[in-house]
Amino acid sequence: MGGSVKDVQSKEELDKVVGAGEPVILHFWASWCEASKHMDQVFSHLSTDFPRAHFLRVEAEEQPEISEAYSVSAVPFFVFFKHGKHVDTLEGANPSSLANKVAKVAGSIVPNEPAAPASLGLAAGPTVIEKVQELVKENGSSQSETQTPSGLIESLKKRLEQLINSHPVMLFMKGSPEEPKCGFSRKVVEILEKEKVAFGSFDILVDNDVRDGLKKFSNWPTFPQLYCKGELLGGCDIVIAMHENGELKDIFKDHGIETTDSESRTGGVSASTGLSETLTSRLERLVNSSPIMLFMKGNPDEPKCGFSRKVVEVLKQENVDFESFDILSDDEVRQGLKVYSNWSSYPQLYIKGELIGGSDIVLEMQKSGELKRVLSEKGIAQKQTIEERLEKLINSSPTMLFMKGIPDAPRCGFSSKVVNALREEGVTFGSFDILTDEEVRQGLKAYSNWPTFPQLYYKGELIGGCDIVMELKNGGELKSSLSE
Repeated sequence: MGGSVKDVQSKEELDKVVGAGEPVILHFWASWCEASKHMDQVFSHLSTDFPRAHFLRVEAEEQPEISEAYSVSAVPFFVFFKHGKHVDTLEGANPSSLANKVAKVAGSIVPNEPAAPASLGLAAGPTVIEKVQELVKENGSSQSETQTPSGLIESLKKRLEQLINSHPVMLFMKGSPEEPKCGFSRKVVEILEKEKVAFGSFDILVDNDVRDGLKKFSNWPTFPQLYCKGELLGGCDIVIAMHENGELKDIFKDHGIETTDSESRTGGVSASTGLSETLTSRLERLVNSSPIMLFMKGNPDEPKCGFSRKVVEVLKQENVDFESFDILSDDEVRQGLKVYSNWSSYPQLYIKGELIGGSDIVLEMQKSGELKRVLSEKGIAQKQTIEERLEKLINSSPTMLFMKGIPDAPRCGFSSKVVNALREEGVTFGSFDILTDEEVRQGLKAYSNWPTFPQLYYKGELIGGCDIVMELKNGGELKSSLSE
């Protein structure tokens, strides 16, 4: 062991190390995730502090078999083993918690002394401790920062005011202008570039204090947020509307914001992707081929990575229809879309042609309720459950007949008998051909607890099948039963 981190190349290799019974700490990471990179430094120093344990690393997207085995859906993610058994997990960038959990499975650094977060980095010296403290602060791990007072503390309020006023035009966004981490942030960056104004930006993903504090400060629950001379203009939808009707240009002019050539400012989204027109056109068609489009590894029924699986689960929980494209089946699309979207990993979720983001962002948006809001604003309706659909069909007419075929061309003798009985009694009725829709056909059997067709309903209540209808008719009760 000796204080080094080893990259795992297969599940067999991992199983062999775990099976030996010595303490094992496994870090799932991704090259595109800044939090993973930070935690990898901490992980490396811990491997020096705890030389009796194995410190292993797995690139989550490149080793889907291992990721799925431990239900990894976000990075960084840590799994802890002791005596050959999986004993604990940790999700997220929290150096203090990582150190504590490592100490529990690997034992103390100094014999007969308990291990604690303060011991983190002993082998590498005080600079490592400073780095860990900085990371802990960024991730809200210290006790003082986890307190949730009713209002903003004065120091945070001053910091937010300083940030907001640090540039005449200031954008609080996910990611940076060069690498936006959500489609809404990307759109606002593009608009500001079209307006040819210089602007400052702050990545709210790197600082939870600013992220949560700004929501209260501005009374605005989502990001991006655009400010001009210290005043909140709004989020993505408002900025788009103001840009399209010319109001944004007027506001910048009224506030003395000078325009500049787009080439003169650094960063931003490149106007040219360098992709061929043919590929660009194909990607545009794919992105817009469905109101909700998911580019993933595998398909919704068989996801090939835990991140893709998690986004599929989220979309199913939101009860919306979506289409998908398996990027493993087409390397041209896989590589081209990274350039087209300026997003280096998968899955990628698009709504109405706009990039929402990857697994972490989608999960976070669902948790905060922002995803539901975005779907509603984009006009994406939740699909009906089979029960809701059946109830709507049953109540689509006061007297409703579910039959094989249609009244003018029944496809079975029993359906024909019921149609004739209703017509002879002068009853007006609606009908549905269950041969045209297998979901309705099978669903209605369970819904009504009636295994055969036809089925006749009156005001949402099941009357019965062919035999019951004929009994009612022969007894002179059919018309009265359907007019009560």
